[in-house]
Amino acid sequence: MNVPSVLFICTGNTARSQMAQVLLEHHGAERFRVMSAGLEPGEVNPLTRQVLEERGLPTGHLQAKGVRPLLGEHFTYVITVCDRAEQNCPIFPHASYRLSWAFPDPAAAQGSEEERLAVFRQVREEIEAKVQSWVQVGA
Repeated sequence: MNVPSVLFICTGNTARSQMAQVLLEHHGAERFRVMSAGLEPGEVNPLTRQVLEERGLPTGHLQAKGVRPLLGEHFTYVITVCDRAEQNCPIFPHASYRLSWAFPDPAAAQGSEEERLAVFRQVREEIEAKVQSWVQVGA
C-alpha cells in the first residue's frame, strides 16, 4: 500500500517543522511517511527536543535539512509552518497538495529559559492540535 508522504517546511528546520514531523509521526502512526526541511537549515533547537521528549516522543532521528535536495521528490502534501516559508517556498513540481499552517516562532522568544520553554510548549500544543485535527478529518 502506498502511504501519503508529507513534507513540513519552515525557515530554519529547527523548531516548528521538526515538532510537526514528530507529532505527525506519532499521531499518524504508520499512515504517513513524514519529513521536514528548511529554507535556511540550522541546528535543531535543544528546546524543541526538550518539549517533544517531555511527551515521551523520540527526537534522536531529528536533524535539520535543506529543501533543495528534496525538490524532485514526490510528496502528497507540502505543508509550510511559518509565513516566511510560505512566501519563499520553492515549487515542488511533484507535490499533490500544498498547505500553509502558520505558527509563531518559538525560537524568537525572549526571556529566561523557563519563559522561552513556555513558548515552545505553547507552540507544540498548537501544532499538535492542528496535526490531530488534520489526521482525524482524513488527510
